Amino acid sequence: MSDTPAHVRLDGHALTLVFACARDGAARLIHAGAKLPAGEDLAALDTAGARGRHENQPDVPPVAGLLPEAKHGLMTSPAVVLRRGGARLTTDLRLARWEATHEALTLTLRDEAAQIEAVLHWQIGAGDVVRCHTVLTNHGTAPLEIEQLASLALPVPARFTECTSYAGRWASELHEHRRTIAPDGLHRKSHGGKPGFDGGNWLLLHGPGQEVLGAHLAWSGDFITRLECDSAGAGDGTALLQLAASWQPGEIMLAPGASRATPPALFATADHRSALARAFHAHLRDDVLPVRKDWGPRKVHLNSWEALGFDLSEDKLIALAEDAARLGIERFVLDDGWFGGRRNDQTSLGDWLVSPDVFPNGLGPLIARVHALGMDFGLWVEPEMVSPDSDLYRQHPDWCLHAPGQERRTMRGQLALDMARTEVRTYLFERLDALLRENAIAYLKWDHNRDLFPSRPGQTDGFYALLDRLSAAHPKVEIESCSSGGGRIDFGVLSRVHRVWPSDNNDAIERLRIMRAWSQFLPLDVLGSHVGPSPNPITGRRLAMDFRAKVAIFGHMGVEADPARMTDKERATLAAHIALYKQWRGVLHSGALWRLAHPDPNVTGMMVTHMGRALALVAQTAFSPVFDAAPVRLAGLEPDARYRVTLPEPWPPRARHYLAAPEQWREGLVLSGTALMTQGLALPLTHPETAWLVVLERLPQ
Repeated sequence: MSDTPAHVRLDGHALTLVFACARDGAARLIHAGAKLPAGEDLAALDTAGARGRHENQPDVPPVAGLLPEAKHGLMTSPAVVLRRGGARLTTDLRLARWEATHEALTLTLRDEAAQIEAVLHWQIGAGDVVRCHTVLTNHGTAPLEIEQLASLALPVPARFTECTSYAGRWASELHEHRRTIAPDGLHRKSHGGKPGFDGGNWLLLHGPGQEVLGAHLAWSGDFITRLECDSAGAGDGTALLQLAASWQPGEIMLAPGASRATPPALFATADHRSALARAFHAHLRDDVLPVRKDWGPRKVHLNSWEALGFDLSEDKLIALAEDAARLGIERFVLDDGWFGGRRNDQTSLGDWLVSPDVFPNGLGPLIARVHALGMDFGLWVEPEMVSPDSDLYRQHPDWCLHAPGQERRTMRGQLALDMARTEVRTYLFERLDALLRENAIAYLKWDHNRDLFPSRPGQTDGFYALLDRLSAAHPKVEIESCSSGGGRIDFGVLSRVHRVWPSDNNDAIERLRIMRAWSQFLPLDVLGSHVGPSPNPITGRRLAMDFRAKVAIFGHMGVEADPARMTDKERATLAAHIALYKQWRGVLHSGALWRLAHPDPNVTGMMVTHMGRALALVAQTAFSPVFDAAPVRLAGLEPDARYRVTLPEPWPPRARHYLAAPEQWREGLVLSGTALMTQGLALPLTHPETAWLVVLERLPQ
């Protein structure tokens, strides 16, 4: 092993990574943070961070490196666990070579005795987001089982002392929980065959001031997130963050000569949370989403579910479509109930044939009318599921996930298909392909409403394979990923779809928190954001249309309610906000997101800036303890620039009466960026369920 490591440097726009590479030894990450000067002495940097041996370490202190193993007295969970012939291997992977460009590093580690090779890939992508994955190859003569293989094993810089993890449930996703890292660390693992509602595959680490590091595993199956402290100094004293797919026993078997790549793990650092959000947004838009630059404007949806449920007929749907068109809707989505004998949620999943009972003439007349109204047409599907009461199940009862000889228990009245089986994926592709070839369908809402039990290997790989094949055959069809809301949201599925459904809960008060949480990592253009009915079917809460509509603008806007049940005033208010969304979606879906701070914890503020224009949402959800709420300070503006500031109408019904100088707000106030970011705007925010939109347009210098 070389005593003098070589040092490799990668640079992004504002980020530098520095590695110490010891041939026949380990590769270490010695700097991950602010961009270093061009002439930085990397060897001196390494020495400055080195630690001497202490009394309670092995005589040769172990080095975790970038792929920690159970060797040399290293007291941390190994990043790689392998079996051959049923016995766990004791591995000794050593650095054999490395290749680097300005923004990417490939490290090849080998264990000659075990006849395995691990190749670690690190790359700085758009937004200075670092993308990591590992490829393991079996060079032996016997099969090799991968029990665990981390996508990322990140030595956490010691300045990060707190972490924010997420927890949640159906209809209440992604609650933030902040805590100190030491001494207990963090361990999260999912078991439902998908990431789940609690967002355990997303993590924030907090450093001095507002500095933050965000991390994510881009995988739509089960995961392991592990943050372990080294308080005793058995290693080098730093915490270690590992992100890995959680595979079933025997799921990943490598034949001689075969390889397996882990899903990517991502991390980024930033000076504050708004900057971190923009980093992940830039990365998703530029490096992950399928050809994002070719997407058109994000069309306003109307989904039929809350309006009609299973009570479908051609006449009712055409009437709903006509009402939708009058509001300015651009995409009409037919939800559940259109296929087979599906008159309730206990039957017909898997029978993906248009129901002659509901549509005796097929979908053609409905689609033709939707097109004539100036909208395109979307359709709900749930391909990975099957109903016990279905033709598919009666023909192929062995196609579902099941344990031989055991009861087949349902969830929501359904079973899950075994997506690892080629014949299952072939059947699903043929049915979906026929639907898309025979009908002018622009959009699929792809749902997934059940946990995967009993668990079986290969479900996520099978899901990806079906999506990839269908997208290749129909590249112009947009797909939404939904899993009872936010049960399967990650950069892995987002590399294959065009948007996600953040939550089944479209109560606007709940959605403010949910959207703020998801937008820490995902841009508004991929987050479905719909105006729901009042009272809300999940929370029972009644909210004014003005509040619901303003909240829905900050996302990919849609409607999940029946216009026929609205008052004339509600329809007019909704139509006005749909028009506002169309006017500002170019900013919302291309710009930079800023999280606005306010001393009242019940006030939520978000703002998007783009090419001299900006739109802000400020919403109060509770009754303020003070009548005159603190001014709202904006962000992301040029300090010396002058902006015309207006409050687009309609204004919130109650709060409008407390607005000073309304005519001046209509005409526009001209203020500097400095004034707007420091003094702010005194908006009426006393009453609950009050929301304001703020428009800013930079004036010529």
